[in-house]
Amino acid sequence: MTRLWSRIGAVLVAGCTALVAVAIPAAAQDTSSALRACTPGDYPPYSVADGGYRGVDVDLARGFAATLGRPIEFVPITWATLKTDFAERNCDIAVGGISDQPSRRAFADFSITYGTDGKAPITRRSNGAAYSTIEEINRPGVRVIANRGGTNEEFARKNFPEAQLTVWPDNLTIFGEIEQGRADVFVTDSVEGRYRVRQHPDLQVLHPEAPFDSFGKVLLVRKNDSVLATALNAYLATQLATGAVDRLFDQWIGPNAAAR
Repeated sequence: MTRLWSRIGAVLVAGCTALVAVAIPAAAQDTSSALRACTPGDYPPYSVADGGYRGVDVDLARGFAATLGRPIEFVPITWATLKTDFAERNCDIAVGGISDQPSRRAFADFSITYGTDGKAPITRRSNGAAYSTIEEINRPGVRVIANRGGTNEEFARKNFPEAQLTVWPDNLTIFGEIEQGRADVFVTDSVEGRYRVRQHPDLQVLHPEAPFDSFGKVLLVRKNDSVLATALNAYLATQLATGAVDRLFDQWIGPNAAAR
């Protein structure tokens, strides 16, 4: 049986690799211009900008550009202005932990889903399991914090109308607000939570294996560019089939992940 699955896996990988070669015609391989990958750069392990771009999505974008034979240029955008930035900054793709939301299909096309995630609460370890449920968080006097403009703010406004909400402008410093006791809880993607608590040992992410909801993670693609979208999907299919995506996540949040 093991040999059978090995043969099936080898055929699948070979098929995906062949698909990439077929799906990237000369029109997508414009080596004279850089692939513009737009990203907020504030959402590890997907994308972080700290003297250079790093992260799971960043590595996927670099690999895709290399497959196209094009250089890559990372372009800073924000979650709050994602819609306008995507057009105004001539983004070819957008990366950085982007959730599959129907509203985003109005201004960009989506890649295939390369991962799943869901919202989970982060709080101080000293609070124990006090904020494990939506009902426990959605109470007067509970100080909820959320970064501006993304799905975290949307989730907080929808689910915690009775709590005291602070919308924070910087996703990179938001965890310090909880750590210093100026906020009680932050609900964010469980993958980010698993990464962040490594850097903030006084914090904990509650039930990341059973988040409040579930959604796909995608890359955005320039609207109505079927050639680029087909090439990107073929590339991602290969990364999934070969286990490359899983290995990227393991480097950041796996049991043997190094400090980053």
